[in-house]
This record gives sequence, C-alpha cells and structure tokens, in this order.
Amino acid sequence: MNLSSSTTDAPKAWYSHARTILVVCCVLLSTLPIANWIAGGHEAPWYDQVVSEWLSGTAIAVGVGFIAAILSRRIPLWREGLGTKIANIAATHRHLAAAAIGTTALFTYACVASFIFDRRPLLIDELVQVMQARVFAQGAISLNAPPHPEFFSTLHIVDFGGRWFSQFPPGGPAMLAFGVLVGAVWLVGPVCGGAAVVAFWYLTPRLDPRPSVSLGATLLFAFAPFMVFMSGSQMNHVPTLLWSVLAMLALAQATERPSGSWRQAFWLGLCLGMVVSIRPVDGAALALPVAAWLILRAYQAPALTRDLLVAGIGVAVPVACVLVFNAVTTGNPFLFGYELLWGKSHGLGFHRAPWGFAHTPARGFELLNLYFLRLQMYLFETPFPALLPALGALLLGRTFCRLDRVMLWSAALLLLGYFAYWHDGFYLGPRFVFPLMPLLALWSARFLAEVRRVTAPGSFAVRVTAFTLLTGGLIALAVSIPFRVRQYAGGLTSMRLDYTGPAARAGVTRALILVRESWGTQLVARLWALGVPRSETELLYRNVDTCLLDQGVRQLEQAGTRDTSAMLTLVPLLRDSARVVKSTLSPDRTERMVSGTFYPPACLTRIAEDRTGFTLLAPLLALDQGTNIYARDLHARDSLLVAQFPDRPIYLLRPVSNEIGAPLQLQRLPLDSLRRTWISEAAVAPTP
Repeated sequence: MNLSSSTTDAPKAWYSHARTILVVCCVLLSTLPIANWIAGGHEAPWYDQVVSEWLSGTAIAVGVGFIAAILSRRIPLWREGLGTKIANIAATHRHLAAAAIGTTALFTYACVASFIFDRRPLLIDELVQVMQARVFAQGAISLNAPPHPEFFSTLHIVDFGGRWFSQFPPGGPAMLAFGVLVGAVWLVGPVCGGAAVVAFWYLTPRLDPRPSVSLGATLLFAFAPFMVFMSGSQMNHVPTLLWSVLAMLALAQATERPSGSWRQAFWLGLCLGMVVSIRPVDGAALALPVAAWLILRAYQAPALTRDLLVAGIGVAVPVACVLVFNAVTTGNPFLFGYELLWGKSHGLGFHRAPWGFAHTPARGFELLNLYFLRLQMYLFETPFPALLPALGALLLGRTFCRLDRVMLWSAALLLLGYFAYWHDGFYLGPRFVFPLMPLLALWSARFLAEVRRVTAPGSFAVRVTAFTLLTGGLIALAVSIPFRVRQYAGGLTSMRLDYTGPAARAGVTRALILVRESWGTQLVARLWALGVPRSETELLYRNVDTCLLDQGVRQLEQAGTRDTSAMLTLVPLLRDSARVVKSTLSPDRTERMVSGTFYPPACLTRIAEDRTGFTLLAPLLALDQGTNIYARDLHARDSLLVAQFPDRPIYLLRPVSNEIGAPLQLQRLPLDSLRRTWISEAAVAPTP
C-alpha cells in the first residue's frame, strides 16, 4: 500500500464535499468570536484588538507581496525552481539533512529552555511532574505521605493511603526521570522536540511525494514559534508529540509492504501505548483511527492479522505499566490520580466541573473557538491569521492519501475529546491542541504548492503568494516573536526565584525552613488536611469570606472534625456567596471578602503579613533541597512540625519586600519566641 500516492486513490465526490465542510467549520471556529456571543461562559476579550492587528498585518503582507511580485518582473527577486532544487538536494542527502535540521532545532529549543525559561519548571503541572520524576529516579513509585500534609501539600499532589504522588499519568514523569538521572531535566523537552523533528522529516515523504512540501513542512514544524516555545518547556505535551510522530512513521512503514512488518507493527503499538501513558485523551484520539485502519487491513487480508495482534501487544506494554502505577497508588488499576483527587467531575463529559461551574456543550464549543482563535496567533506569530495557508491548502488540495485521513480523523477525535473536557488548556498557546502541529505544518507547507498546481509555476499568483508568506514570516521574526520572547522571559516571576539559594549562601543545613505563603494558600492547604475534597475546597475558597472561612477551619481543627462532617459544617458559610468579592485588603486577589465586614485582630494580622510579602512552596518540590526540610508556615500549627523535628534549627523564608520578584531572605526563629507567639495567637483567636 503506497501511502504517498494520493493520485492512485479514485476521486470521489464526497471527498470534495467533506473537504468543503471541514474548511468552512474551521474558518468559522478560527475567525468568529463565538465565545463572546454565548453568555455566562468563556470569553475572548482581546478579539477586537487581534482582528484589528490581523487586518492591518494582512494588508501590509499582501501589499508588499504584490509590489514584490511586480518588481520581480524587472529585477531578480524571483528565481523559479530554486526552492525545488534545494528540496531535491535535501531529499537526496536525507540523513545529512535530518542531522542538520534536528541539531538546529535541538539547539534552538535548548536556548529557549536556558535563556527564556531559566531551565526551570514554571507551571504547576511541570513542577509536580518533575517532583514525580525525582521519585522515579530514586527507584520508587511514590513517597510516604507526611503525618501533617497541610505543611507540604500543593495542587496536583495526591495524599492517599499513606502515599504521596503526582496526579498525572506516569508516562510524562518517566520521560523526565531520564533528565533527573543525568542532572539536566530541562533538556528532556528540547531533546524530545528535536527527535520529533527528525522523525517528522522521515515521515513527510510518505505523506506527500513533493520534496518542496516535505522540506517546507519539516521546517515549519521545527521552527514554528508554538513548537519552539513548547519544546523549551518541561510540559508533557512535547514527549507526547514525539511518540505520536514516531507512531505515524511506524504506521507508514508497517503498511508499506503488502506482507506487513511485525517489527514495525510492534513499534507502532509501543509508541501508541506511550502516548496513552502520558496523555490518555491524546493517545485515544490517535490510536482509534490507527486501530480502525489495521482492522480493515486484517479484514481484507487475513494474513495481516498478525500485525494487528502484535501492535496490540506493543500497546499493552506501556498501558500495563500505567495500570500497575494506578494499582499501587490509587488502589485501582483503572483509577487515575486526578480522578481520585478531584472526583468524577474531573473526567470528560458535561457535568459539574471540579471548580464548581457546569461544563455544558455550549462551554465546550466556546473552548474549541478559543483554541482555534489562539492557534491563529500562537502557531506562527504571523501578522495575518496563521491558519490561512493550511485552510487554503485544504480547500485547493486533491484527494487525501490514507495517512492524511488517519491524521484528520485523529485531529477530529482530539478536538471532540477536549470539547468534552472542562478545563481551558492555555500555556504558551492552546496546549491541548498542540498534537495538531504535524497536521498544520504539513498543510501549511502544501499551500504554495497547491497554488502553483492550480495556476502555473512562476505565475503572478504564485509570486504574490510566495512574497506575501515571506513578508509575514519576516514581520513575525522582527516584531511578533521578539515580543513573545520578552513576554515569556518576564512571566511567572515568582517561580523563578532562588528558593534554595539563601540557605546555601548562609551555610544552613539540616534545618526546618518555614516558607511564608499567602493567607489564602495556607487556608486551602488546611482545608485539604481536614479531608475536604479539592473541588469542594475550590467552591468554599472562591465563595466565602476568607476571614470567616479561617474561623470555621480553626474551629474544626480544634474539634478534630474531618472529612464529610467538616464539609457539612462549612457549607452554611456559602449563604453569603452572592455578596462575596475579591479582597481589596490583601495583595493576594484570590482571597475573598464581604464588603463592610469587621475583621478581628487575628484576621488583620494575616492580612498585614500578606502585605509585607509572601512566596510559594510549590517550586521547592522540583528542586534538590539538600538536608533541609522546607514546609509551609502555618503559624500556631507549626508546633506540630516542630514536635516532629525537635532537633532542627528553625528558619523563616520570605521575600525582602512585597514587590513582585523580590529576592528571598532567611530569618532565624528562636523557639522560645515562637512559642510565645503561638500562645498569644491562641488567646486572641476568634470563634465563628
């Protein structure tokens, strides 16, 4: 079966209709602010400004393209066939080109990881997965849960059955564990990204036999800003993409021979299983069309049933590892950590989301609209909508080859999956649709070739198109990408602080270091420790006056009330939720207040501490803490921790001021002074 011979597939009328419907749907989703038209859900408040920039940017790019096309008739701005000649050379020396493109991509991604992201995990998802990777690197599956989890807990960490582990599937942390072992976890993303580029280079000739399309698609895939920035991060989307591209390459190789190839089939299954082990939704979206194709082949040629079975065995190997991980951690092979932590509401479907709102089909449609609108901006950072070339190629293109259809069905299933998922996946772009990168790069690269096919090589339309695309790329390089670099390099400042530096510079070892977080963060951790589920904690924290909630939690701690009883005791506090607004007293705007409420001294003290500055405990999870123990400062409850570690000197880690990005300082806390403070706090503590 020749995957590249799209012309050998008999043209069918329904191909044209399906393509037209697909393009129309994508145009509507990626250009109209549908999310703004549906009340009560997600929004794109930036839409008007972005459209204005698109209109002016498109006018500039097309105008320059027309002028350059006209001038090219008189001066040598255009050389017909130059691109094809370069592509033919690259195709002739395919392995050398693979090394050159892959190495350049790896170097680019490593520079992004070093100079933009400071070689640090910056998002909480990254932090928690690096923490789990460190556990794997120690040869363990989980850690022993601390006796007082409120001092160490953080978002996405599960404390269950005496075990402490990440909520994420184990495949992503397992990939990061290799980086932990060599002391360069920050390189895992760049290496996976570079390897994905090389695999895609070998895949593209099987998708399109035209060398210019193959080279263009690979270069777009490798150096699209969305790909570059994501590959510099420590998110699990890049390892997922690597295994996805390897799976497509293995599928192409396994189905090229009429007799099949059991080795390639096993490798195909293994790659699919790895995708499932990292991001199950992405894995299912890719595996289902592949499985359908293999089943159809086996039905048409029973001798190929062997490949189907071998591929199934390959899938089973990583999936079995996931099931074992789940069985050890959650106690159920089919129960993932995030479902244990957040409940059934975390899963796919239309229901109440973990954060309280109802995820409906309307909200799912809003999310798809946002993902497409953001792709227009973040994919290539061009002054015109970035999806225009891909959509134009889809509209002008001929029939799809079999591998094209597999990729399109996979894309449709991916979008369907995230349509039914409640969370807005935005970081460095619309990250949930990052697996569409190969498809978007391929069809974007086909655009100029399709314009050439429907007109004529070297025609005025071809020249205008080429110069317009080139102008858009140059504007992106000169304006949009530098802006994005500055934005990313200056973002998430609190995650970039030198958390272990103060202790290292002071020579502090074997100490108990209390980290001063905001009042609201402390309160959330205390709610978790009382056994209040994460979703209900979010509901309470977002809809109850922080002082009132603190008083209720304090009473439960003193009475030893936990779990369902604790939740039922706190539910009546929601009665004033309609009057609750973001706090104007504390710099932590996640805290809530009821205007005009009188705050007792204990609450005013917490607000005063917020105003002097606070930091975060979570980044320390991903760092080597040495012999010190870092824990959340919970004031009077710190006595529990001091009793657990009686022989350790006690320090407080906090910013030198309340300015964003202020450096951290270490302050020695005498035990006698601490005890007097705890006694005085207990004496003035209010009761609800």
